[in-house]
Amino acid sequence: MSLRFTGLRAVLFDLDGTLIDSAPDLGAAADKLRVERGLPSLPLADYRSMAGAGARGMLGVAFGMTPEHPEYDTYREAFFHNYENAIAVHTRPFDGIAELLRALRAQQLAWGIVTNKQRRFTDPLVRQMPLLHDADTVISGDTTPHPKPHPAPLLEAARQIGLSPEQCLYVGDDERDIQAGKAAGMPTVAATYGYLGARSDVREWQPDAIIDHPLALLKILEQA
Repeated sequence: MSLRFTGLRAVLFDLDGTLIDSAPDLGAAADKLRVERGLPSLPLADYRSMAGAGARGMLGVAFGMTPEHPEYDTYREAFFHNYENAIAVHTRPFDGIAELLRALRAQQLAWGIVTNKQRRFTDPLVRQMPLLHDADTVISGDTTPHPKPHPAPLLEAARQIGLSPEQCLYVGDDERDIQAGKAAGMPTVAATYGYLGARSDVREWQPDAIIDHPLALLKILEQA
């Protein structure tokens, strides 16, 4: 076991694709735009792999639209409106997350959320998901001046729970998560059970460990 995992006192998590499966509600918000514009509905499977990319990913699937499109901002705000109005209808924690969070508490480890999701979405989502109420810190994409892959959000999370960065482990399902964790001086774990599928080789991100199920994190912590 790497020395990177010794002395840990907290685990920080990305939100979408790591703690929760929000793809059904994100996809539904984008698909509603398609249907409203006379286009046929797309299956959730089309949206799922891009759920971690937020509005950019959802509009890309629904309309083949990039941020350079002249109507992108209009469509993005319409997507945001749809998502806000149905933000936790089908969103659920991934299998094993509830057990993992209980185990962290049993081991007297703090845990928190560091996401690039804007506060306007993070706060109501956390309120509507009781499992997330126990988080010691919740950092959104606009909590600090810079979102991930900048280390600022992770450093702010460590500051809020009163720990040094090296005492915090960061778990995420996107390359930006691993980049942010490394930049913050935290050990990192890449989660492959979310939205990655076969699109990415997470080994290229060079995380300190890789897990294919939430409970696999406990094995890492047991050896720390």
